[in-house]
Amino acid sequence: MYDHVGLNVRDFETSKRFYDTALAVFGYGVVMEFPQACGYGPAGKPEFWIAQREPFGTGAAHVAFASADRATVHAFHEAALAAGGTDNGSAGIRDEYHEHYYGAFVLDPDGNNVEAVCHKPED
Repeated sequence: MYDHVGLNVRDFETSKRFYDTALAVFGYGVVMEFPQACGYGPAGKPEFWIAQREPFGTGAAHVAFASADRATVHAFHEAALAAGGTDNGSAGIRDEYHEHYYGAFVLDPDGNNVEAVCHKPED
């Protein structure tokens, strides 16, 4: 549905350290970088961008990253917390969405709600 998405951040270096760690569990790394901006993705395709520019995020954004399995959801949550994120919902079933919705939520350094989600039934 989308080609890429981006968030404005208040402090590029702080956000970059957070996303470097949190997105590594998906195999995402920086694939394109400019002064105060970078794009993450798999193998040369920047799909998620952060950029230090106004207007700064209000903490109202929500971004969910697709996870191949539930273990990756747990790994994301742990990595994001270790990188300075704030817990906003530990890994678990969210049956209000559907019976197999397995997600974890962390607030990034700007207060945006960042999620890892797996839609597959438990193996």
